[in-house]
Amino acid sequence: MDSKLQFNLLTDATCLDRYPDEPRFELNYQLVSITRGDRVCLQVKLSGQDPVVDSLVPVWPGANWLEREIFDLFGIRFDGHPDLRRILLPEDWEGYPLRRDFPVEGYRDVPSTGELFRKSTLL
Repeated sequence: MDSKLQFNLLTDATCLDRYPDEPRFELNYQLVSITRGDRVCLQVKLSGQDPVVDSLVPVWPGANWLEREIFDLFGIRFDGHPDLRRILLPEDWEGYPLRRDFPVEGYRDVPSTGELFRKSTLL
């Protein structure tokens, strides 16, 4: 981006899954020029097959955790990211829960053991 525009603040990065449509993913970056008071939204569309895009961390360091969150929940890889690993989910989690084709199982019934819980006496 042209440095004269002075978009020096990345305020947000979000992802949309347009499944079953192609391009499947849409990344939206919200940028602000503090000195000029201007705002812009950059939109990047990615295929559902192996979605990869260049990381913005070298330009806007604040993109670090935003990109990790998108990677964790949608599975989009960011080339050149300094630490692309899960940020919200356990390392052994399988799949990407915000993808529209992620299986939704709903509430699971927990079998009762018949044991009664006692009220706490600490309070």
